[in-house]
Amino acid sequence: MGTIVMSGAVVLVVLGFGNHAWWLAAVALLFLYLQYGRGESPSAGADSAGAPATYQAYRERRDRQARWERRYRRERPFEARRQEREAKGK
Repeated sequence: MGTIVMSGAVVLVVLGFGNHAWWLAAVALLFLYLQYGRGESPSAGADSAGAPATYQAYRERRDRQARWERRYRRERPFEARRQEREAKGK
């Protein structure tokens, strides 16, 4: 994605020698790319991101998931057993 944006900006700069409005378009393109197009922001949901940053964060996430699974099995015993049977059958 970055290569396409950079090559597009270069083309706009070259076109800008005849018409300076193209330079403004190149600056706008680079601004929009830097503002919105460079991957995920750090605040884009830490739980949905890949691996946690630290081992402590990993442990907290793993423990929280284990608590949720124990609670689910406790509150829905028939559903939990059915899911275990289906998992073993596959």
